Amino acid sequence: MSIAENIAQVRERIAAAARRAGRNADEITLMGVSKTFPVESIREAYAAGLRVFGENRVQEFAGKADALHDLPDAEWHLIGHLQTNKAAKATELFDAVDSVDSMRMAEKLNAFAESAGKTLSVLIEVNLGGETAKSGVGPGSDELEQILQGAPRWSHLTIQGLMTVPPYTEDPEGARKYFRHLRQIRDGIAARGLPHVGLNVLSMGMSHDFEVAIEEGATWVRVGTAIFGERAKA
Repeated sequence: MSIAENIAQVRERIAAAARRAGRNADEITLMGVSKTFPVESIREAYAAGLRVFGENRVQEFAGKADALHDLPDAEWHLIGHLQTNKAAKATELFDAVDSVDSMRMAEKLNAFAESAGKTLSVLIEVNLGGETAKSGVGPGSDELEQILQGAPRWSHLTIQGLMTVPPYTEDPEGARKYFRHLRQIRDGIAARGLPHVGLNVLSMGMSHDFEVAIEEGATWVRVGTAIFGERAKA
């Protein structure tokens, strides 16, 4: 199947999952995870109507960005872990950083965004499985609270919500409790009415489990393989 056919099929699955959950499919944004795929694949997805793209590595996207500058309404999101020494370049290249996991990173991104004269959208990444190999603040952690409390000071960051990558399970149902937990964390923060903390976005769910994520409240789903195909083995 072509990339355009894959996108159409994914959108049908999104719509079906939304119906099961009693939701409107228009509430759910499809992000194409284009890491490791060439410019040509991204252009094909764009031609098929995709507008939001996620990349994992700053350096990889830096090599693609010039060839994609003529797609003015495309949104470029960094969804992988960001090292502080790459924060300036990330601010330059991306419209959003969906993996903020520390007070220090938020401070750096705000400073670089201010210098660049732009406002950067961000998500707070939450590590719900306690996996040491994955980034993210712990639920209920001091780091999460510090980010929430620091938000009013960051005039060039817009916190839009939360993101998570749950522990992988072959059965998509295995991720349900993690998706539900992220929604509960979001609801708990929302009940506090904190200023400058947006909570409209729950970014959760990938190619094999995005339907479960939608049933649990996802507003963004990050889909790579189901759109672009299998990635080449390293």
